[in-house]
Amino acid sequence: MAATPRLPSRVSDRRLYILASIIFPLIVLAGFARTYYLKPFFQTPDLPNRIVHLHGIVMTAWVVLFIVQVSLVATRRTRVHQRLGIIGAGLAALVVIVGILTALYAAARDHTPGPPALAFLIIPLGDMLIFSVLVGLALYFRRKLPIHKRLMLLAAVNVLTPAIARIQLGFIINGGPLAFFGLTDLVLLACVAFDTIKHRRLHPAFLWGSIFIIVMQPLRLLLAGTGAWMTFAAALVNLVR
Repeated sequence: MAATPRLPSRVSDRRLYILASIIFPLIVLAGFARTYYLKPFFQTPDLPNRIVHLHGIVMTAWVVLFIVQVSLVATRRTRVHQRLGIIGAGLAALVVIVGILTALYAAARDHTPGPPALAFLIIPLGDMLIFSVLVGLALYFRRKLPIHKRLMLLAAVNVLTPAIARIQLGFIINGGPLAFFGLTDLVLLACVAFDTIKHRRLHPAFLWGSIFIIVMQPLRLLLAGTGAWMTFAAALVNLVR
């Protein structure tokens, strides 16, 4: 009798994470099809350097690992999931390192979309900071599954922003940060709403994690054009020149 109330919750969790493991890769494919995954079919410029190739490989590996980990939990192969988690921790570190280097090389060669390179640099570096915090906390709480899985989902949502920003739709292209951050937040809030409705409570990990992601968006935009940020960004970019 004690186990009966928990069953719907667990089923609902599987639905949410399985949906995420299907929808998130589709968003990534939609964003990077022209410039990476289906590049031979589009007349897009060549990738500027090897670090961009490496970035594509590492991020693809992260998406694939996310799908695999969700599938393992859904089929109750938790021991394999935990073993892969060790690889996942190393891959997460690589995502951050390569992501930062890619952003710096892009700024150094002015290959960033949108505003001046040094100002725009705060967007990808902020993404890596948020990703690091969320994944780091998820690993810390790896033995507390309700917290761990929600933090990992938030980390996955956060890295959708670059893909969303590159989807070739007019309102995204013309809307700038308001459009791609707004769409990221829609995905985020859809996940949180689904979970909250099914569990009839807002989980603290979703509450504080969502606040962290959303607050960091306007904060980056406010800091981007300041003299302090431009000086700091220039110093970082000079490291890779």
